[in-house]
Amino acid sequence: MRLLLLGGSGQVGSEFRALDRLKDVVVVAPDPGELDVTKPGVSAKAIAAGPWHVVINAAAYTSVDRAESERDLAFAINADAAGTLASETARHSIPLIHISTDYVFDGKKQMPYVETDAPAPLNVYGQSKLAGEHAVAAANPRHVILRTSWVYSPYGHNFVRTILRLAGERDRLTVVDDQRGCPTAASDVARACRDIALLCAQSPEAVPWGLYHFCGKGETTWCGFAKTIVEVASPYLSRMPEIVPISTADYPTPAIRPRDTRLDCRAIASTFAIAPRPWREGLAETLHQLFPASQMS
Repeated sequence: MRLLLLGGSGQVGSEFRALDRLKDVVVVAPDPGELDVTKPGVSAKAIAAGPWHVVINAAAYTSVDRAESERDLAFAINADAAGTLASETARHSIPLIHISTDYVFDGKKQMPYVETDAPAPLNVYGQSKLAGEHAVAAANPRHVILRTSWVYSPYGHNFVRTILRLAGERDRLTVVDDQRGCPTAASDVARACRDIALLCAQSPEAVPWGLYHFCGKGETTWCGFAKTIVEVASPYLSRMPEIVPISTADYPTPAIRPRDTRLDCRAIASTFAIAPRPWREGLAETLHQLFPASQMS
């Protein structure tokens, strides 16, 4: 199987490349400098350079606040490029796995969202990702869209790495405690993509194409997440900062955040037999990757 991975240097892409390689599976992950999905003709050229059995699109613009002032760029990457990729993969009858976000919802349901709930994004990032979902679904019927949430990993910019950095600098951290969601290890998203990709390549006629939710099992707030990060990482930290809960109103940001974007993952579990693991387990694994083995005691 030959698999093309876009966004290979991002969180999910990096974890995908770190997975144990399966026999007879070749993963090609071009550097963003080699394959700029926003440039005309680039996606078409990459797809035509196959053959590819599956394409995974983990490339995304993910700066939620900066998207408010960079709307055109966010839409160019998250919507336009995704739609072009879907058209090109459809032209060659190639299945496409595309990663989306919980921020397509407004957070007002007060219950975990299912795939059939109506999206209503509150910020430009969420709007651009929803537009990407629509473009992918319209252009390539052989698609699997994975909505995930609160993704973290040992790579790049994410909440876990930020809290660990601040814990080393400050004695007191204030963290929003009225936004609720499901933290998700990028490694788990990568494994889900791999398992679905294998099915797409081996038995495409058996794949129930469409939209699925996938995130860590369990829920918390950003403040609860921060407290758990510090607690689990305590053996490796030089100090234990106080984590103080605050409200969203106390921490204004350019982008409006939804208050409750918990995702219901029963559909992917029943359809693909992919069961999310508790998010605390994913966090522990991530911290093991972040800290040297000599510090693990």
